[in-house]
Parts: sequence; structure tokens; C-alpha cells
Amino acid sequence: MFATSIDSDIEIVQKEQLANMRFPQGDVLSDELAKQRRRADADRAVTLGNAYHGKLDIYFRTADGETKRMATTIWAADSAYLTLKSGTSLPLRAVLGFDFY
Repeated sequence: MFATSIDSDIEIVQKEQLANMRFPQGDVLSDELAKQRRRADADRAVTLGNAYHGKLDIYFRTADGETKRMATTIWAADSAYLTLKSGTSLPLRAVLGFDFY
């Protein structure tokens, strides 16, 4: 579970808004263990989305440094991108974490 102390300040966005957003060029995570955990969670999210059509919250950072939250279903994940239910992609390097429910 992803936890942040500023949860109430995080803007909730819809997946349709991703096309208008810019993302950081570098990875938002600096710790290698955290990156490995994110990748494992991304694979878990794909299983949740494909097998159970389950949604989860994705926390991510935009190029301007803002943290956003989005509830969606993830259909696919590779080393660089998440593919969401709508066919929209989100760079994995921008993802801070996931909340499974």
C-alpha cells in the first residue's frame, strides 16, 4: 500500500486527462529497491486488471512536481509504461506507488 502524509492534498484525476499531462524525464524513485517493488506491484496490478477487472489507485508525479492520484484498471505493464483500460499509457518512471483495494 502506498502511503503519503499529504493524502488530502493530492489531486484526483481521470485517465482521460493523462494525454494533456507531462511527466518527468528522470525516475521519481531514486532507491533501487523501491523501483523493484514498483515493478512487482505493476505486474500484480496487471493480474488484478485482467483476471478480476479490479481497479486500484495509482499515485504519480507530473513534470511540474505535482502528485496526482487516479483510480483505474491496468491492462499491461512493461519496463517503461503502464497501459490503462482506456488504452492510455503512463510512464512507469512517473509512478510513486499503488493502492490496491
